[in-house]
Amino acid sequence: MTRTKRGYIARRRRTKSDSFVSRFRGTHSKLTRIITQQEIRALASADRDRDKQKRNFRRLWITRINAVIRERVVSYSYSKFIHDLYKRQLLLNRKILAQIAIANRNFLYLISNEIRKKVEYAGII
Repeated sequence: MTRTKRGYIARRRRTKSDSFVSRFRGTHSKLTRIITQQEIRALASADRDRDKQKRNFRRLWITRINAVIRERVVSYSYSKFIHDLYKRQLLLNRKILAQIAIANRNFLYLISNEIRKKVEYAGII
């Protein structure tokens, strides 16, 4: 069987991988076998950490909302606030509420006080 020369195809495949790991240090950016391993590992980590990032941001938003709400009213908490929001059918997501809490705390206090008044008047509590 005659020997086939791979030509430019293998080189093109390797340069594509090289551009992906060009920021890596040492052997991780030089040797072809280790480059492929690092590429697989990097893509797997990126996929895993996208989900982790979503969880972390949701935790951050909840913490910010809870901190701002507990400043004014002693017995009012995040869980009661969200419960009252759903009772009043005001579906504001946590990201927007956290941005309101950072930008204008008084507006979040206004929202929470109005919700609490209307829920108490309705006799739901």
